[in-house]
Amino acid sequence: MSAPDLPPTRPSDLIYGLEDRPHFSAAVFAALQHVLASFVGIITPTLIVGGTLGLQSEVPYLISMALFVSGLGTFVQARRFGPIGAGLLCLQGTSFAFLSVILSAGFLVKNRGGGTDEILSTLFGVCFCAAFVEVAFSQCIGKLRKLITPVVTGTIITLMGLSLIKVAVTDMAGGFGAADFGALSNLGLAGLVLVTIVVLNRFDVPVLRLGAIIIGLGLGFAVAWLLGKVDFAQMPQVPLVSLPIPFKYGFSFDWLAFVPIAVIFLVTPLEAAGDLTANSMISRQPVKGPLYVKRIRSGLLADGLNSAMAAVFNSMPMVTFAQNNGVIQLTGVASRYVAYFIAAILVLLGLFPMVGAVLQLMPKPVLGGATLIMFGTVAVAGIKILSEAGLHRRNMLVVAISLGLGLGVASVPEVLNALPGALHNIFDSPITVGAFSAILLNLFLPEDLVEGEENPFEPEASMIEVLQDAEPREEPAAGASRLSR
Repeated sequence: MSAPDLPPTRPSDLIYGLEDRPHFSAAVFAALQHVLASFVGIITPTLIVGGTLGLQSEVPYLISMALFVSGLGTFVQARRFGPIGAGLLCLQGTSFAFLSVILSAGFLVKNRGGGTDEILSTLFGVCFCAAFVEVAFSQCIGKLRKLITPVVTGTIITLMGLSLIKVAVTDMAGGFGAADFGALSNLGLAGLVLVTIVVLNRFDVPVLRLGAIIIGLGLGFAVAWLLGKVDFAQMPQVPLVSLPIPFKYGFSFDWLAFVPIAVIFLVTPLEAAGDLTANSMISRQPVKGPLYVKRIRSGLLADGLNSAMAAVFNSMPMVTFAQNNGVIQLTGVASRYVAYFIAAILVLLGLFPMVGAVLQLMPKPVLGGATLIMFGTVAVAGIKILSEAGLHRRNMLVVAISLGLGLGVASVPEVLNALPGALHNIFDSPITVGAFSAILLNLFLPEDLVEGEENPFEPEASMIEVLQDAEPREEPAAGASRLSR
């Protein structure tokens, strides 16, 4: 692949801004990295639900549809259709937040003697109806600004990044339940990918930074294959083409299954709002004011409608992914037009499942080495929002308690065992616990600072900014690019 054309130097970490249109090769290169970073996250919930509920015969088709609707949803979010879509480079994928309630609903039908078609028709029928709970929620977001404040969104984003690090480290060691969990070969592969990405980001050559993740993953995959950790004989048997069929398994509804799923649709917008805030900040877009509120409202509306569309095409609810914010940070590409290429790749993966079957062979340690950096970057984005909000006494209490509760539940999930089933399904996510804690504390604690107490995190200008303003800058020659330096 030839080196992508690059724009002139700009005073930002971004190589391509939100409205820039990268050259075709640069856009494809960036899109592939987003797909590789998110592929496992998109298909894993479907694998878990299919395996747990005994739906193995339908899993290949369900995986194809998960990829297909993720592509459609990503296009809707980036393209914007009237009030629908955030207009950001934000990837849509199947949500882990719904796993427990969907499994409970599936077992509810299964225990009544329902077969595969009845289980799936109920799951997708209930999810379709419940998705409109988030649609309604999105239209109230402007009136909920006292709930969705920078200290709340910053806490949620930080908690998302920190809680996901456990997933990355587990993959680095070989993946959950791996026979060679923690083997030096696994850690070595993860370390190779991690070091490769870090080293490539040291170079002041945009094409290397742009391709750091895909180069790291490609190198890790090649070394894993040489070590015998990639076995193409284990590639699953899949059809040549998988066609999307609306409500292929029928449409059923059950109130007992609907209520807990609808409750989760009230919780996931908080997570999505945090992801969209982080995406806006990384993309150099406002994170307060009317434009920001409009973007969040439109993004959540798209989230809800995309989840309804996912149910129509036989897939689980979707949400805005957090990991692609880390990809934007690492590559410096925030152009929403790259999302069109991501969408096309995901749709093709869904229609032609053989390609996805090959990507499923990517060893977990290789992915873990890359996702560790991405999830850590998400956490740092949350910390940055918190620092800009001001970590004075009140906000420190909100953040400390919320992070403590969220990470505590993540570390010791058994602490919630005494809760009734419905509440346990809602609060078994550390992000949910932390979000509710942050919102309640933010409402309960007075906003005024203690008289005479200074906020050390809100100076008029940071020392770094003062030094940067004082340092003479050498203007690049006309037409010069980062690639030429």
